[in-house]
Amino acid sequence: MFNQSIKSYFSSIILVSSIFLGGIFAIVFKEYVHYLKPLGELFLNLILTAIVPLIFFSVSSAIARTGSLKKLGQIISAMAIVFILTSIVASIFALIMVKIFPPGQGVYLQFAAPSTIAPVRFFNQLVNIVTVSDFSKLFSHDHILPLIVFSILVGLASSVAHEKGKAFAAFLQAGEAVFMQVFALIMLYAPIGFFAYFAVVVHAFGPELMKSYAHIALSYALFSCGYFICVYTGYAYLAGKLQSVRLFWQNIFLPMITSFATCSSAASIPANLVATKAMGVPPEIYETVVPLGTILHKEGSVIGGVIKIAFLFSVFHLDFSSMSVLMTAVGVSLLVGTVMGAIPSGGMLGELLILSVYGFPAEALVSIVAISIVIDPFATLLNVTGNTASSLLIARWVEGKER
Repeated sequence: MFNQSIKSYFSSIILVSSIFLGGIFAIVFKEYVHYLKPLGELFLNLILTAIVPLIFFSVSSAIARTGSLKKLGQIISAMAIVFILTSIVASIFALIMVKIFPPGQGVYLQFAAPSTIAPVRFFNQLVNIVTVSDFSKLFSHDHILPLIVFSILVGLASSVAHEKGKAFAAFLQAGEAVFMQVFALIMLYAPIGFFAYFAVVVHAFGPELMKSYAHIALSYALFSCGYFICVYTGYAYLAGKLQSVRLFWQNIFLPMITSFATCSSAASIPANLVATKAMGVPPEIYETVVPLGTILHKEGSVIGGVIKIAFLFSVFHLDFSSMSVLMTAVGVSLLVGTVMGAIPSGGMLGELLILSVYGFPAEALVSIVAISIVIDPFATLLNVTGNTASSLLIARWVEGKER
């Protein structure tokens, strides 16, 4: 057990070192960073390629393995409630953050006269959230939620087919095992991939971090680290007291590092599946919660939504203290960080939603897109690890016992 623990932490140290060395390389040898770009893209492409079959087999086999539509209903219900409550907690903490670190201070932007903003018609996008027009489009990491919906249907069909469905359910479980091994093989390349990818990221966005948005990036980084340590540890404690906290911190480093280095919630799905499994979460729970949570549960993005709203209020010298304004900010940030994230190009739609709800000019769009860029690494970290912590809570709820 001790040797296994040492091996686990050693792997995490190697990956963390790769990230820091990549950042240092980008600063010291910036003229050579472009040579590393293919190495970083190779790693990310391998991960994104493996995601589609991994999601299909893991979600389908989890649903088929559940065997009970009643238990599946319990998992989905618990997941919905946990996702909503934890997102509300994130938005409330974000309101506290923007009071302590006002995001508009020191940022001076010139906007043209306000223009008419076309309203965001969410219901027109509803079909695109959960379906695609052609079967072949399912095989893309750009359509993860339709893939999950299809996988759930396949899992349900396998479950209700009883004896005739057992052979296919076994095939789904075998497929899941194979593609988890594919992920393990890809992760052998992770130190090189993280080094190269993070060097490119620092080289591309480093100068912007030092300019007008530096204080936003810094305050978000400090806040997200505190939120990650305190709030997610609290969730783990609620799920199973000190034993669950120990398991959480023993296994969280892989998804944490993967999310921070790649800035991709989707690319972090395999790492999160490995971590939640090691934490003792039942397969039917983590194989459902992690893929769905990647789309519908983004606490880092919720916090980012509040920051963008507070930023615009500050730039336009508006009062961001009345209860109605704060409550609206909570509601809009929940949409930005959850539902809008499920829509193709949902990030941009979420930012347009903020402008539309408050009547800000369209010229302000670029300013809050820049915020998305500078907070992206830490926002992705919270998005990914928030699903890990939520999996523990949902497991405690459904199973009715400590992990």
